[in-house]
Amino acid sequence: MRLVLYTGKGGVGKTTTAAATAAFAAERGLRVLVASADAAHSLGDVFGERLGPKPRTLAPNLDAVEVDARAETERHWGSIRDYLAQLFRHQGIEEVVADELALLPGAEELTTLLAVEAWATEGAYDFVIVDCAPTGAALRLLTMPEMARAGLRLVLRVQRALASVVTPLAQALVAVPLPGSEVFRDAEQLIFRRLAGLRALLGDKRASVRLVVTPERMVIDEALRARTDLALFELACDAVVMNRLLPDGAAAEDYFRDWGRLQAERLAEVEARFAPVPVLRAALQADEVIGAPALARHGEALFAGSAPDAVLCRERGLRFVRTKAGVRATLPLPEAHAEDLAVTKLEDELVIATGGQRRALPLPRHVVKLALARARLEGGTLTVDFAAAEPD
Repeated sequence: MRLVLYTGKGGVGKTTTAAATAAFAAERGLRVLVASADAAHSLGDVFGERLGPKPRTLAPNLDAVEVDARAETERHWGSIRDYLAQLFRHQGIEEVVADELALLPGAEELTTLLAVEAWATEGAYDFVIVDCAPTGAALRLLTMPEMARAGLRLVLRVQRALASVVTPLAQALVAVPLPGSEVFRDAEQLIFRRLAGLRALLGDKRASVRLVVTPERMVIDEALRARTDLALFELACDAVVMNRLLPDGAAAEDYFRDWGRLQAERLAEVEARFAPVPVLRAALQADEVIGAPALARHGEALFAGSAPDAVLCRERGLRFVRTKAGVRATLPLPEAHAEDLAVTKLEDELVIATGGQRRALPLPRHVVKLALARARLEGGTLTVDFAAAEPD
């Protein structure tokens, strides 16, 4: 099963691109599901069909769905949310407000991914395409499994310790609601099974992100930052789609000459700065591309002979190698800036922060006992050296 997630700055045409990829792949005989994970759904508008929270067949081999994040959250959080809402109500918070507060930050993004994981792993589809929210929200969506798993694991550990000691005595002495066994059961299932499965799915060699851009300065800059963040979490980016380019010959017209020159310059810049990631080109259309047949033709032109489900590029991720002094870790971070990087070793984790993102990487057992000797950024790659600690 192949998984592709499309994202980009709002308004660049990522929904049309995702739908075109799906329609073209379905015509080639693949069993395809295209899912909208954007809260502001427009996937149904692109197909000219009414979509809901259950997959609907739009054409042979082609299903589409708009994920209902609220419904998925209710289904997956179960007793965890009920307990939190009960706790907030005990503190005097009104019921409606308590129910909203019980929806933890990131819960909707997380459960949206859980729905995608279920469709991707059930075996009904060869190719699952996700139309994600604009870049910032999409990055939260994609990094949520790793971030949530670490945070929820700590909360679960503390809550269980408190409950095991306090519950037998406290239930008779205080009115504060304490978590029952079903809360821990649901939390364990979410943390140790579902989140681990999500992280494995997103890190699989058959999963990748594709960034959609237009030849505009702010759009390109946001995509470059997104590529750094994706690399930090080892989420593969296998293609960039340059959308809304002037058709061949249009730049010869006086009115479009300067526009065409600027587009050519920015296309060359994107190809150079994203290399070796390929740049797919999509021409500006005379009218909106709506309906499965028109989308399939758009997808065919976009991929220009390549298979829409192919892994178009595979870059290296985190690597550990032994050196004479100890161990060296390398992690590609294209477009990162040294002044924005912070690298720290905390017990058995290597913590890397860049811009607005932070990742804690579990270290191999043979590296944990070593000290962080040096970290440097060269040629878009972060290199971290570990060596034996100097004796006191």
